[in-house]
Amino acid sequence: MPDLKTISVESVDAALAKAELYRFLNDPEEAESICHDVLAVVPAHQLALRLLGLAITDQFAGRPSDRHADAEGAFEQLADPYEHTYYRGLLNERRAKAQLRAGRPPHTLLVLLEEAMRCYAEAEKIRPPDNDEAILRWNRCVRLMQAHSEADWQREVGIEMGE
Repeated sequence: MPDLKTISVESVDAALAKAELYRFLNDPEEAESICHDVLAVVPAHQLALRLLGLAITDQFAGRPSDRHADAEGAFEQLADPYEHTYYRGLLNERRAKAQLRAGRPPHTLLVLLEEAMRCYAEAEKIRPPDNDEAILRWNRCVRLMQAHSEADWQREVGIEMGE
């Protein structure tokens, strides 16, 4: 099997622009590959880490094979406390949404949404001026929960406990 080739440090910005484009084109595997190429030459590149985590979460399908740990590993390396917290929330929100799309019952996903909202609330406290991303994500989680009845979020608790 052939070896991977190394990109030049000078091409990093253009490569990351391509990674963003591939994400917009709904081709996260291509974006992920480019991020790995960038991180091979600039290991702690913050935009590459952020895009890598996002590209991985773009691939979530609500299956056990979803690479949650890989996305979390990328986000954990973000140096900015706000970004670190915000993207942890996004990871949990995207996991929950993918699992809902895959047919998992809402009540089994409440812990993921609650963790996402906890992260967003924490990020909101340390957000940069004029940055309401955490509030927007919080509101999306609330609307997602409101889209299902309260009973959906609590269903089968008695059945699961043998009652």
